[in-house]
Amino acid sequence: MGISYQRVIDNSRLQLFQDRFCAATGLYAYCVDSTGTSITQMSGNEQDVKRLKELISEDQFQALFHTVADGALEDQAVENTAIPNIKYAAIAMRDGSRAILTWLVCCVLADAENAEYLEMPATDFSYMLSTEQFNSAMDLLREGTKEIIGNKLSVVSAREESRRSEFSKWEIEAVLKRTEAMTEVVQFLDHDEAIESVLEQILQVIGSYLNISSTYLYRINQQDDKLADIIAQWNNSGVVSRYDQTRNQPRPSYLYQEKLLVVSSGNIPEAYRGEMDEAEIQALAAMPIYLKDKISMYISFEEKTRPHVWSIEEIKFINDASKILQSILQRRIHKNSLASSYAALEAVLDNVGNSIYVRDKESGRILFVNKRLRSSLRMELERDLLKEIFESKIPEKESKGSIEVHYDDADRWYELFYTNIAWVDGREALLCSLHEVTEKKIYQRRIEQQAYTDFLTGLYNRMCCERDLSKYIDTAKKMGIEGTLLYLDLDDFKHINDGLGHQYGDVLLKSISHSIQRIHGIENTCYRMGGDEFVIIIPPSKTIEFDKIIEGIKEVFSKPWFLKDADYYCTMSMGYVHFPSEGEEVQDLIKKADIAMYEAKKSGKNRVAAYKSGTDSASNKRLDMEKNMRDATLDDYKEFEVYYQPIIDIQTPDNACIGAEALIRWNSSELGFISPADFIPLAEYLGLINPIGNYVLRQACETCKKWNESGHPEYKVNVNLSVVQLVQTDIVDTVAQTLKETGINPGNLTLEVTESLAINDMERMKEILHSIKKLGVRIALDDFGTGYSSLNHIREIPFDVIKVDQSFVKDLAKDSYSQAFIRMVSDLADTIGVAICVEGIEREEQYKILEGMKVRMIQGFYFDRPMPQAAFEEKYLTNHIKEKDNSVHKKSTQK
Repeated sequence: MGISYQRVIDNSRLQLFQDRFCAATGLYAYCVDSTGTSITQMSGNEQDVKRLKELISEDQFQALFHTVADGALEDQAVENTAIPNIKYAAIAMRDGSRAILTWLVCCVLADAENAEYLEMPATDFSYMLSTEQFNSAMDLLREGTKEIIGNKLSVVSAREESRRSEFSKWEIEAVLKRTEAMTEVVQFLDHDEAIESVLEQILQVIGSYLNISSTYLYRINQQDDKLADIIAQWNNSGVVSRYDQTRNQPRPSYLYQEKLLVVSSGNIPEAYRGEMDEAEIQALAAMPIYLKDKISMYISFEEKTRPHVWSIEEIKFINDASKILQSILQRRIHKNSLASSYAALEAVLDNVGNSIYVRDKESGRILFVNKRLRSSLRMELERDLLKEIFESKIPEKESKGSIEVHYDDADRWYELFYTNIAWVDGREALLCSLHEVTEKKIYQRRIEQQAYTDFLTGLYNRMCCERDLSKYIDTAKKMGIEGTLLYLDLDDFKHINDGLGHQYGDVLLKSISHSIQRIHGIENTCYRMGGDEFVIIIPPSKTIEFDKIIEGIKEVFSKPWFLKDADYYCTMSMGYVHFPSEGEEVQDLIKKADIAMYEAKKSGKNRVAAYKSGTDSASNKRLDMEKNMRDATLDDYKEFEVYYQPIIDIQTPDNACIGAEALIRWNSSELGFISPADFIPLAEYLGLINPIGNYVLRQACETCKKWNESGHPEYKVNVNLSVVQLVQTDIVDTVAQTLKETGINPGNLTLEVTESLAINDMERMKEILHSIKKLGVRIALDDFGTGYSSLNHIREIPFDVIKVDQSFVKDLAKDSYSQAFIRMVSDLADTIGVAICVEGIEREEQYKILEGMKVRMIQGFYFDRPMPQAAFEEKYLTNHIKEKDNSVHKKSTQK
């Protein structure tokens, strides 16, 4: 029956050994017994251990444990994880064929390749080591534990055997003595004393245990490898060192081998005999010490006073103790190299552009401050305020990252970069790098103010609303409470706007905005979505005031507004939806609140309605239309078709067609044919009018180019530009690119803009339209007579064509005002050198009245309705060509 680990070593000593070993080598490890039950806790940084256990499950550790503990073929196994530089391993310690305890180990490699992995390597662990260091540490753990446990097993076995067969007391004491000596050597792994003192103490422990004359630690001279320096030595009582000086001594002949050399009395090789006799050495052992993959030192063990034959136990002890000494030297050399670079590090950090300081995480003491920080934050440094101002803002349990910090007292902004580091002396420290960004923040605020603010009312705009709503949704989900989105639309605002004029409509919008902004709870969450539509967010923290806020909004609209020396009433319809219970997506919530608002308006206006799921209304139809419109635009606009309505020149003998106006039509596969009056406003609302408009522009230009090359070089095509399209910053580039790619003659393209659009922002429109004109494109003023502009604007904007709105044509045959208006406009157009086109001619009597005026171009059902491209070409290209051919043939025959 095997011996249990409890009889070999107690848990507390094992935990102590484990903690020190892991701190010295950079491993994360814990120990389990023969059943797989943990007998120690995993050593290492608490946060690191937690992350490793999340990455590597207990089942994975147990599976690896059984691999090495249950089988007899291997005592050690290493497995990969999903992270390329994190591995876990197991080392079984056996009593015969039975594992009495097993080490379960994790390591984070600093030099792992990740080519075969999807995940990126981990970089922010406290312990990171090279593959070579990992392999060495595993060997050391296995051999060191085997020595300690093996010796303990020997002691236990010896004691049991002594009771059964009177085992030698001397042998038991020898095993105990060897175990104690090895334990003493291992404990030096974690000492912080000066390296010279540590080395001398280790040599003393080894020499005392072996009871030999002397031990020496040699360092090979880097300039001349035939010389060596004695960097540590120990001599037994009564033994005098054989070196008067310790530097540049001749390198002994037995310090050239690459492995352990053992020379016992009576068996001295001739190669060493002369040198050993001269030094009166009767027996020696010498072991090379490898540092950075090459032999840098040797340790020698010498006996001068008596003959000595090295035993197997002594040789094994020398080998294991030398490996531990090598590990200690590797760690110290690493520390010393960092310490020696402190001055260079200080010089670098003093000359960077950021303010930098380093704080000891354990004591809280500041370890380093660079010049820039001493200059810019001198008072804060002297008063020890840096932690309060900056470090207090760092999120808990985050080891590295960056945040923006506002220093309230100085009204300055800083970008703080922070990370946990090992300082040059090995201590855990926090490095903070500060970069002042006050000017950047001021500039950002200014840009944000412009980007997120409605120019007219001063309220936030739609973009800002969507950003803020997303944040409030997240807050509501975290807090577990409701927020509310209100969608508000003014009732009959158009009557006030049209009746009093746009300037008074703008005054009303401003007054309403300022009034709702003063309601407690929503001061900073009011948004103008466009036109006369507003959105208000009731944040989760203000949900308790929902009823009071709703009443406050109603009260705002219960009073008249003083406009143009009189009181005018303007009511509102409002819908609301709760979040996150009724939706978690920004656009979805806005649509639902819009639906609720529509229901309120449909029920009689001046109402407030809550969103109800499954409402069967025209709003749902609009949602269906929206979905299908999005699908149609994604499907390469296949459901959209460009129709063409001919433009007729009535000044020619045969009323010739001189081109056409391009008009978009949508035949939805799901909803059927949809009127442009329904889907174009929705496209503008959804922001899809730009891609749809660009599609129409390209199709129209390609078609006109085809007509021009098919015998009609005089044909022109008119394309409407919507409000949304024309205000796009890249509209001029879009038109230019289309001209270039389609090859159309720019003079054969006419872009139509509405009168109300043209005068809404006169200066900007002039700039845009002049830029388009420079491309050679013609400009038409559409719907003339329906706006509120002065005729002077016609002179300011570079129009080529004036299109009289069809509302003046409806009663043209009997309405003298309409006739006078068209006659006045045609005279005006003739005077300023632009053409005139009258739309909406449907009857012959309308057409006849125009014959006597200076009207050249006509559109209307009297001549033709808008028709598909193929039908237009059949009638106005193919037939016209045949008619021309017949006419030429007829004249030729007559001649």
